Amino acid sequence: MADPIDTQHLGYAGEPGSPGDAEAEVAASIQTPRDLLSEEEIAEFRRVSDWRGAWLVTHCWLVIFATWAVVWYWTNPLTILLAIGVIGTRQLGLFVLSHDGAHYTLFNSKKVNDWVSEWLLSRSQLGGSVYGYRKYHMKHHRYTQQEDDPDLALSKPFPISRSSFRRKVWRDLTGQTGFKQYGAGIREAFAPGFANGLRRMGPNFLINLVFLAGFVASGKWYLYFLLWWVPALTWNRFVTRLRNIGEHAAVPDNNDRLRNTRTTYANFLERVFIAPYFVNYHLEHHLLVNAPCYRLPALHKRLLEQGLAPRMEIQPGYPAVLRRALVA
Repeated sequence: MADPIDTQHLGYAGEPGSPGDAEAEVAASIQTPRDLLSEEEIAEFRRVSDWRGAWLVTHCWLVIFATWAVVWYWTNPLTILLAIGVIGTRQLGLFVLSHDGAHYTLFNSKKVNDWVSEWLLSRSQLGGSVYGYRKYHMKHHRYTQQEDDPDLALSKPFPISRSSFRRKVWRDLTGQTGFKQYGAGIREAFAPGFANGLRRMGPNFLINLVFLAGFVASGKWYLYFLLWWVPALTWNRFVTRLRNIGEHAAVPDNNDRLRNTRTTYANFLERVFIAPYFVNYHLEHHLLVNAPCYRLPALHKRLLEQGLAPRMEIQPGYPAVLRRALVA
């Protein structure tokens, strides 16, 4: 698949706070990855490793299964609360890895790539499918932060007030956002008819029935809801919001490819509870869309070695991102 942003011209908008003329010329010259990297470097950063892709998928499910096992053995409010955070973030991790699959960067074989993305990553969550997401997401890369960007609604309102953000977080953590979004997805799937809804969401329901059957067989059926649906409806919605804010909200320049997308450094706890599988290296992902997620830290390091840090939108952590995205 051709890189959809290799042909996208991203110059400078010249808005207040933009760099000077010399830096603007540098920014305007960055139209493709080849303006920053050699062909050999691009090939290396785009190299797909089957074993690393398999390990990431295995790791994500191992964390989920291990968390279920720990809470099954030590069922108490503390373990359940921690599990909601861990599993909600791994549910985001399933999405992050299926996103790599949408870019054909999980496995070298497209057939294997799509099968794993569809059946081991996307379908475990209601409404998920890599095929529809791929078409939608490629448009986001082609028109990043422009009027035709299908994700523009996620970033355009920012900055927002702290009180507005608190209301959104409350709705996330109490399940209101999750019920609304999942409900809308189910209604959309079944609106054309029952057969259409069953075709679109039947596999998702079936996988969840398998999960439920496993918990029933274990003697603790209620843990299916506490350890799968409560995380999906609460913490997952919250960290998905943080991810969206971190990637494009309140960026300095919508027309500069080094500043219309953000990389946010994440410490260990942030990687566990907010940003799994290198999702925080979003600027690098937009610069080289066919780079597997595990290559993004090395790509980030290479850009810094070229002295580009002052030109890049980088934040030291998610608290710093929120300080930019929220106003009094």
